[in-house]
Amino acid sequence: MSPLNRRRFALFRANRRGWWSLHIFLVLFVLSLGAELLSNDKPLLVSYQNELYSPIFTRYAETEFGGEFPIEADYRSSYVRELIEDKGEGWMLWPPNPYYYSTINYDLEVPAPAPPSAENWLGTDDQARDVFARVVYGFRISVLFALTLTIVSSIIGVIAGAVQGFYGGRIDLFGQRFIEVWSGLPVLYLLIILASFVQPSFWWLLGIMLLFSWMSLVDVVRAEFLRGRNLEYVRAARALGASNRVIMFRHILPNAMVATLTFFPFILTGGVITLTSLDFLGFGLPAGSPSLGELIAQGKANLQAPWLGLTAFVVLSVMLSLLVFIGEALRDAFDPRK
Repeated sequence: MSPLNRRRFALFRANRRGWWSLHIFLVLFVLSLGAELLSNDKPLLVSYQNELYSPIFTRYAETEFGGEFPIEADYRSSYVRELIEDKGEGWMLWPPNPYYYSTINYDLEVPAPAPPSAENWLGTDDQARDVFARVVYGFRISVLFALTLTIVSSIIGVIAGAVQGFYGGRIDLFGQRFIEVWSGLPVLYLLIILASFVQPSFWWLLGIMLLFSWMSLVDVVRAEFLRGRNLEYVRAARALGASNRVIMFRHILPNAMVATLTFFPFILTGGVITLTSLDFLGFGLPAGSPSLGELIAQGKANLQAPWLGLTAFVVLSVMLSLLVFIGEALRDAFDPRK
């Protein structure tokens, strides 16, 4: 690590709020990546007649455990439990929360949505699905969607801004006019119109959002390239016969990335907010998908169940606050004045 990067890392670590926010966010994200191990309606391990089975990785038919039908075993049913634990003299090791995001709890003692209890830690929604399971899976989808959107849109935006700033002239002029027109299109209305023709999905939404999100970094990168293309080391590289591609991506881009890296957490935050807003309005992920926006919509529709809205509010507040704190620490670390 170069002395400059060591100094930046020290500045980032000196911001205690951003440093601990990064640790907390990474822990939550890693736990959400293993959501199937934390919340699932299938046991982690099954022992049946002295043999071990792993239902979360492999589908087993009911006949594997002495059942009658060649369909996937429902491990929550009393019939399958009796086959395994009584007749098979076995046992089942369950995840901490024995519910998948789509699992319906048919044994509720009160009508859905049910309040938090020892069985359902954060209660259930109006379809008797476990809220904790939907929060864990919804957190993972939101972060993965925002990460993918941030990375791909940043690559496109950096390339577009680099080309405009380095070459200037007509390329820069027409590029800026295109961005002005393209950024003026009503994104929400386009999504509503397209949703009437195509069934929304994770990749469909990602593709639509990429059409507009790549413009967030163009102006920053363009300004850095406009400034850097006339510096002495760039002129020296051009005099030595370096190609335009080498000058752009080896000499100017590393300096331009200093300004763009500080925008990444805020672009990530914008991706989470966009997906949540679309799910809340009903134009996001397919119906039944674990979604924080859908949980907010349920809280709005079920005011007599305040745990739905409060859970969504707390999860989104913590997630977005952590990302903002990380972004502030990055901004301080890459501030050239420091």
